[in-house]
Amino acid sequence: MADEGNVISDLNLGNGADMGPSAGIISQYVKDLSVENPNAPQCFQWQDVPSIDVQFNIAAQAIEGEVHEVELKITCTSKAQAGTAFVVDLSYCALVGMRGLDEGQAHAFLFAEAPRILFPFARRVVADAVRDAGFAPLMLEPIDFNGLYVQQLQAQQQGVNAGDPPMGHA
Repeated sequence: MADEGNVISDLNLGNGADMGPSAGIISQYVKDLSVENPNAPQCFQWQDVPSIDVQFNIAAQAIEGEVHEVELKITCTSKAQAGTAFVVDLSYCALVGMRGLDEGQAHAFLFAEAPRILFPFARRVVADAVRDAGFAPLMLEPIDFNGLYVQQLQAQQQGVNAGDPPMGHA
């Protein structure tokens, strides 16, 4: 029986029969959650319809060997004429194991597929946080992470073709 103590090292255990390319979520978790309700209780009496601003960011970093952490950061801000009703800032993460993928496949999994898998869970955390702050739950619309990934790759490729320095370099 395998030692149950270290999930990251257990990824490398195998019987040798399953050595093809693979990728998957090892675990997922809330890394950071902040909920602000700066104008309570007055904001519960505001009559104007608030505007909702939702921002997403995806990051990935190598942790150990074939394991990476993918972070889906979501910031939701609700503002009315009288001020800010709420701000929810969530960093929802996953440990991702990948074996036998080439660099392009690994990059696509980290920045398109893993966020797609994480999004429904992060969406629920945001909805619950907004509800717990005293507002109607904020149900985020589904996001086409693969489409956004392809769009970003094309934009980077066009920038390189136009003679611009690659993104991320000063």
